[in-house]
Amino acid sequence: MLWLLPEEPRFPPPELGPADGPLAIGGDLSVDRLLSAYSLGIFPWYNEPPILWWSPDPRMILLPDRLKKNRSLARALRASTFSLSFDTAFPEVIRGCKAPRKGTAGTWITEDMVEAYEELFRQGFAHSAECWQDDVLVGGVYGVAIGGAFFGESMFGTMSNASKIAFVSLVDHLRQLGFALVDCQVPSPHMAAFGATLVSRAAFLAQLKQAVAQPLGPGRWSSTPRAFS
Repeated sequence: MLWLLPEEPRFPPPELGPADGPLAIGGDLSVDRLLSAYSLGIFPWYNEPPILWWSPDPRMILLPDRLKKNRSLARALRASTFSLSFDTAFPEVIRGCKAPRKGTAGTWITEDMVEAYEELFRQGFAHSAECWQDDVLVGGVYGVAIGGAFFGESMFGTMSNASKIAFVSLVDHLRQLGFALVDCQVPSPHMAAFGATLVSRAAFLAQLKQAVAQPLGPGRWSSTPRAFS
């Protein structure tokens, strides 16, 4: 495992890393380092310093045009009174994701990570989908976009189905924009229910290389709250 120096933003080739352990350790959460990491299929994941960088094998991804909505979610969508927006409450969404979950003592989203991703948002690389009930934020999801790849980070909900509906709205939006894939990072039954599948790291890196080369530049996805359709 390679130690990264603050002044050296380069990562080791992800294909040389362990399947289920960190690829590198240390470094910082600067915009340049984060964009370099994501474009190479690497992401930060740690509870406390030092920073751990991962590129697991296999990798869970979701192709936007293969999003699945099971019967219960489809019924919830039809009956929903939520309204949805994009990039209107990024700081609130990431802090909602940071808040401890029921039955847990803490979160992997550190204050340093909040500040780093808020800077990515200011520069047009991080995005959020928000779910509202009577002008109150009740759910959301955030992640990073580079080219035609979206790297999902976390989601939260304070009402039943709010996080799921936020995620569905996000993936539908990505499909409309022409995104090629959503990186779900590690295996999860929750993401598998949406149609995400496991691929080898080699296959993921090949797809990622094409996706990040798509001419979809950074920018705000500003919108006013709208009803789900």
